Amino acid sequence: MNLLKTVKLSQFKNSIKLKTAVSLGVIGMALLFVMSCNLFKPDSKAQPEKILPKTFSLYSGEADHSQQWWKSFNDAELNALVDAALSDSFSLKAAWARLNQARALSVQAGAGRYPDLTGTATAFTGRQKISANSSETNRIEEYGMGLVSSYELDLWGRVRSQHKSVMLQAVASREDLNTAAITLAAEVANRWIAIIAQRMQKQLLTEQLRINETLLELVELRFRKAMVSALDVYQQKQVVQKKKAEIPLVEEQEQLLQHELAVLLGRPPRATLKINRIKLPKPSPLPPTGLPADLLSARPDIRAAWSRLNASDWQIAAARANRMPALSLTAQARYVGGDIDILFDQWLMSLAANLTAPILDGGRRAAEVDRTRAVADENLALYYNKVLTAIKEVEDALVSEAKKKEHLEGLQKATATAGLALEEAEIRYSNGITDYLPVLTQLTIVQGLERDLIQRQAGILNARIQLYRAIGGTWTEDLKPTLAGDKKPDLAGNKKNDAGQSDKLPED
Repeated sequence: MNLLKTVKLSQFKNSIKLKTAVSLGVIGMALLFVMSCNLFKPDSKAQPEKILPKTFSLYSGEADHSQQWWKSFNDAELNALVDAALSDSFSLKAAWARLNQARALSVQAGAGRYPDLTGTATAFTGRQKISANSSETNRIEEYGMGLVSSYELDLWGRVRSQHKSVMLQAVASREDLNTAAITLAAEVANRWIAIIAQRMQKQLLTEQLRINETLLELVELRFRKAMVSALDVYQQKQVVQKKKAEIPLVEEQEQLLQHELAVLLGRPPRATLKINRIKLPKPSPLPPTGLPADLLSARPDIRAAWSRLNASDWQIAAARANRMPALSLTAQARYVGGDIDILFDQWLMSLAANLTAPILDGGRRAAEVDRTRAVADENLALYYNKVLTAIKEVEDALVSEAKKKEHLEGLQKATATAGLALEEAEIRYSNGITDYLPVLTQLTIVQGLERDLIQRQAGILNARIQLYRAIGGTWTEDLKPTLAGDKKPDLAGNKKNDAGQSDKLPED
């Protein structure tokens, strides 16, 4: 019995050596064949420098895109609101979830670049009649174990190209998240300014109401002395009542803005927000805008469009490679035995190579190449449009702030002139030269201009926020995941997925 096992063991070792030699030979020949093949690679046609102007209409130095721009308002409450939004906003959490989905798809796409390995195990027991005329049976037992591995040799780079494309889509998803963060910070700042402006409007209306009530008392006094008609009293009462009616609308708008801001922060609409400021901040000096070419790296939406353009180029390479022959290897090892003690004495090992090549497919693969090229052309046009739109947004913000400042200066002069006209109308009315209508007209103009001043001041600040938003920034790279299960950055600053792979693309 021992001699029999020794012979079987010797046969087993010799067979393994033979199988291994054959396998290594086949794999070596396959590798030599792969090395002789030409991989398909993308050929991007993007040249954004051709459409970029040299400078903006107002160049004020090199921009620092790493700074958190909202801190230029020097308000601790605004800083706290933006920080809360960046950590608790559900819209940003949804963006993190989409990023995790894209990373998972990248892992799935990259799995085809490595061999897979599947294990199997079987066990069977039963009874069989010794003969047709006998009722006696024998017990039958059979056990099996096996390993199966398959691998497609990426002769033309099809799998590699698909993996690259999906990885670039994951990079674009991260840039989409960065864009969402920049937008969120701007929206929070806009709501903050609008709330303060509404409070200033309410404060102004309250003061105007007090002035109008004082004037009403004076007109009523003059009426009781038969110095004016009842029409003057009714006209001034109308002004007082109108001011009282305007205050609830301002309060309503402030409350609605607080609801919007609370939702941006990931809180219920009626949550208490810490905003104690009652005066709008003064705009700081115009920040450096940099050059239009800086937007290519500072704007995450442009970076996302660039990644999607490159991803579509890799899809073209994958579609072209899919028209070429494919070679796959399958290795299998099985152990089968009727007795578990001698299971590994009965084994079977095999290695197979399968070569497939498309001959007739009705033009399906060629049409896929045309489709991916059309997608790349679309993404190229979208990329150029995104670049031009970014430049337009910066120019719009610069022009908007400059012209709003000019308008505010003119409005301040008009308000001062209207105040002088109101004083003159009151003097002429007091002296009985004119009726009350000129006073009422000038009073309405002055108070309307005073309210308009607040709106224009808020408009200048909103234009500044739009400029910061249009310039972009790299501060979003420091954002931390806000969902459970998000991965921390590695020492190189690259995000890692569940497979430990980094978002950074490997070198070709």
